[in-house]
Parts: sequence; structure tokens; C-alpha cells
Amino acid sequence: MRRRFRIALGMGVCLIVSAAVASGQVWTPIANQPVVSPSNPLLLTDGTVIIHNACDVDWWRLTPDSSGSYRNGTWSQIASLPSNYGPLYFASAVLPDGRVIVEGGEYNFCVPVWTTQGAIYDPLANSWTSVAPPSGWNTIGDAQATVLADGQFMLADCCSKKSALFDATNLTWLATGAGKFTINDEENWTLLPDGKVLAVDAYVGSYDPDGTNSELYDPASGTWSSAGSTIVQLWDSYPDRLHASYEVGPAPLLPDGTVFATGANGAGAAHTAIYNTKNGKWTPGPDFPDNLGIADGPAAVLPNGHVLLQTGPLVFLPPSVFFEWDGQSLTEVPAAPGSEFDPSYAGNMLVLPTGEVLWTDFTNIFLYTSSGGPKREWEPRIVNGPPTRDITRGNTYSLTGQNFAGWTQGAYYGDDSQAATNFPLVRLTNKATHHVFYARTHDFSTMGVAEHGPQTTKYDVPANMETGPTDVVVVTNGIPSRPITVVVH
Repeated sequence: MRRRFRIALGMGVCLIVSAAVASGQVWTPIANQPVVSPSNPLLLTDGTVIIHNACDVDWWRLTPDSSGSYRNGTWSQIASLPSNYGPLYFASAVLPDGRVIVEGGEYNFCVPVWTTQGAIYDPLANSWTSVAPPSGWNTIGDAQATVLADGQFMLADCCSKKSALFDATNLTWLATGAGKFTINDEENWTLLPDGKVLAVDAYVGSYDPDGTNSELYDPASGTWSSAGSTIVQLWDSYPDRLHASYEVGPAPLLPDGTVFATGANGAGAAHTAIYNTKNGKWTPGPDFPDNLGIADGPAAVLPNGHVLLQTGPLVFLPPSVFFEWDGQSLTEVPAAPGSEFDPSYAGNMLVLPTGEVLWTDFTNIFLYTSSGGPKREWEPRIVNGPPTRDITRGNTYSLTGQNFAGWTQGAYYGDDSQAATNFPLVRLTNKATHHVFYARTHDFSTMGVAEHGPQTTKYDVPANMETGPTDVVVVTNGIPSRPITVVVH
């Protein structure tokens, strides 16, 4: 557990585009930078993005323009959190019904408190409702969280072994997670294709003398068990810190079924480890070069299957250095403009429906584009649409297909922030005007990654969209399906 103030405010806005280095990686500033301190970004099921103003109650919405561009999108303020809740570094998720849940905070109004406050946002009513913490919890803080395959939100207590499942109907909690080996502090949670949750432990000393323990949560039994040794130590190493929590990097799942678990660097090379979800085995990955590591920081799985990573030297020091991991090697890519002032923890990433990655650092917002596209088998696929291929504005319809929940969760961080996008969006493009609209999706049949059976979603046709022949695609983690054509009435 740490008591340190980690928000990076007051940096100058840097509106330049970073040049590509051989492979077409480009950073582009959004045209309208917000006048707040942008922290956690979340993608709503209507295609808009909401971003929290760090250490305050307000949230802001980015709406793409008529061509679907987020770069040229517009900002508007949505409802604010309860007046006594202004968190920094907290758990968050988009739920299967389209609502957003926010829980805890390492800080409240920039005061270190490890708060137990929380709230849930209804985008239809544009309102937040307070959520009481699980019974007996004294902290939530900078907690881990994930949405399980069945749609339940699972939350950690940052500072104990406790975890709980959220009842989104009654706004209540059910304890889960018996058998946890170490406390949750500083871990990352990764949802796996079999529905289990992988955690790399970051709490050492008498619990884990060799510092290489990992664990699996099984939703079927509600219990944790060993996932084996990571072989190499991933948490940052300070010889004078015994029986303490340590920092560790994100652990993104790749479409090939491997988890790339990244390490922090306190006093030596920062290691990585690769978990094969098909055989449950760990192997060492490459070390980060030049005293770089990820002591808290973001990662995002790109549509081409690579992972974008933000690193920094030692622990909590700038400048940030960015890499792409292609499953075999780490390649340095251009750094986000302004990130020379950032430690890795200042970054947040969100995968947009365009395939771009939205990046924030409490001051700037940039979009990252990489080269290459997804493999055909990673694409969502629409199998059944409206029976007559006619839809009416303001009505609700269903789509059935495959890969609607994607092959990964999209963006990763660990504790402090979560911005998963493993749910289907429905994008409608009028064939005459080429104007883009997003239908609000909800009631997903699953939020499990890399599932191969039939999947469904409901979608609400926007009441203000244009009529006539329209292409419909499902987009998940920035990867679109092949279109079907309908007529909007």
C-alpha cells in the first residue's frame, strides 16, 4: 500500500503529430482538447466516450462527428458523480445493460483515503446513483475489477484478500474469492478464454518468498487456486522493502491465446512472462531495455493483434517510452507527444471503434494508429439480422452472430483503471450520405473473450438517424464485421 500523490497536472498541451518510424505508427491530437484533467476513459455502448475529470465529480462525453471521426468529435458534459465523490485511480466497467459502474479510489478529491464510495451511471437517464460497498469492507481504493463472461462485475478490495460480485438489479454485493493466496494490492486481473481470471501476485515477503506466484479465479466455484510460477519476478524489487506491496505492469491477453505479463523495474531489468492459456504454462519473455518497465501503466491490444505498451525508467519516473509487442519481440514505436514528462502510470488507453487507441495523460488526448489489420477469424460475424432487413427509427432489434465479445478485453492496466471494450457496438452508415450513426447496444448474451458459439445483442435504432439503405456492422475492440444492408424507415 502506498501513500504518494501521483497525478500529473499542469503540463503544456502539445499539439503535434509524431512521425512514424518505418511501420506507420502515428499519434494524432484530437481537434478539440478538453479543458479538464482527462483521466479514465470509457467507451459506452452507443459509441460515445466518457472521460473523468481527475479528482473531481464531473465526466465529459466525446461524440464522434457525422463521419465517425473521434479526432473531430465534440465534447459535452454529462451528469456528475455524487457531490462527495471525486475519485482518482479507481475500478470501472461497462455492464451488459449499458450502464457504467465506478468503485473506490486511491484518492478522493486528491486526498489519499482508499475510499469505499461508488456509483453507477445510467446513460438513458443521464444520472449517477450511489452504490454502497460490500458488507464489512473498509477499503476499495485503487482496486482491480473485471466483468466476467456471464456479465457479473467482480471487484477487489485493494488492501485485503476480499472480492465480491455485483448484483446490478438490486445494487448489492455477494462475497466471492475464497482461497486467495495474497492480498489484492497492486495486482492485475485478466479475463481468460475459459472464463477464469488470471492474477499475477504483487505482494511478497513471507507469503511468496521467491516472488513469482500467480493465481486463477474460477467463477464456477468462486475460489482462487495456483496458476503456477511466472518463473521470472515481475514486481519491482527494492531490497529494503519487506512484506510490502510492489508495482507490476498490465497483463494483456492476445488473440493467439497468450497473456503477456509485464514487469516493473525497481533495481534491475524489468522482466516479462508469457502465460499460455491453452496449456496453463508460463515461459519467460524478453526483458525491457534501458532500465525501462511498467510500474503501473496502460496497454492496449491493437486490431492487428499487437500490444501497445507505455513504459518508463525505474519506478514512477519520466520519460515514457512506447513499445509494440507482436507475440515474439518488443519494438520501440514513437512516443506520444508530451509523454517525455510522464511516468508510465500517467497514461490511460482505450480502444475505439475506429481501431485507434485513445490515450490520455491528465493533460492531453491523442489517438494512436498502427499499421496492419486483423485476421479474418478475429472479425465479428453477423449471422442473423432483422428478418425482413427493414428497421424503423426508435425501435429495438436483435443481432445474432459470432465473436461479438471479441478475443481480448481491449485495453488493460490492472489496478487503478480498467477500460475493457469486449462487447459489441452496432455502427450504421447511410449508403447515400455516408453519415455514421451508432445504435445503443445492450443485453449481451456474453462478455466472455474468445468464445466460439452463437452470441446475441440488442440494439436501439437512433431516433434521429437518416432513412434509406444503410450498412450495418458489429464492431468489437476496434474490429468491424462485414456489413449487412438494411433499409431504415
